[in-house]
Amino acid sequence: MKKLKERWNLKSNGQLFIVFLVFAITGSSAAKLAAPVTDFFQITKEMGWYVYWPFRILIIFPVYQVLLVFFGWVFGQFEFFWWFEKKMLRSMKLGFLLKKEEP
Repeated sequence: MKKLKERWNLKSNGQLFIVFLVFAITGSSAAKLAAPVTDFFQITKEMGWYVYWPFRILIIFPVYQVLLVFFGWVFGQFEFFWWFEKKMLRSMKLGFLLKKEEP
């Protein structure tokens, strides 16, 4: 836990707990919201796994990103999750989606 706190620059075990809680809530919420969205677009398992799962993952991804920052804000950890989000997008070569930061 100590290495994770150092890596993420977290000050306390309480803050680490909140971060884990936000990740758990975000993942569950994104997965839960994917079903109504796939239903709306009439994407079903009967279409085959090669259609259903890629579309479901493509739907979950942006929902997860937004929810992560939102729940981070709700739990008072916006700064950490905004930093985490930018780092994740850059590592996925999607940094062009972010506004250029001024030095």
